[in-house]
Amino acid sequence: MTTLHFSYLLAFTISMTGFALHRIHLISTLLCLEGIMLSMFIALSMWPLQLQTPSLMLTPMLILSFSACEAGTGLSLLVTSSRTHGSDLLQNMNLLQC
Repeated sequence: MTTLHFSYLLAFTISMTGFALHRIHLISTLLCLEGIMLSMFIALSMWPLQLQTPSLMLTPMLILSFSACEAGTGLSLLVTSSRTHGSDLLQNMNLLQC
């Protein structure tokens, strides 16, 4: 395993453990989700370069656009939840009380 593969795997693993274990604040879960998407984008964009094959780079651009849409949606949810509940704590948000 090269150092490049190890760094992708390490970034993805750290982001996944952060996403699974640190669910106290909404902003921390959104940052971990962005880390997952960024590591996937970098890995998919470097993959054709390592295999030395020509590529149109369609898949990394799709992941990057979905990541931008997810970030916009997540930030709008963060603003809405902080306005309605007063903080971004996930314990305070109960979907059944809407």
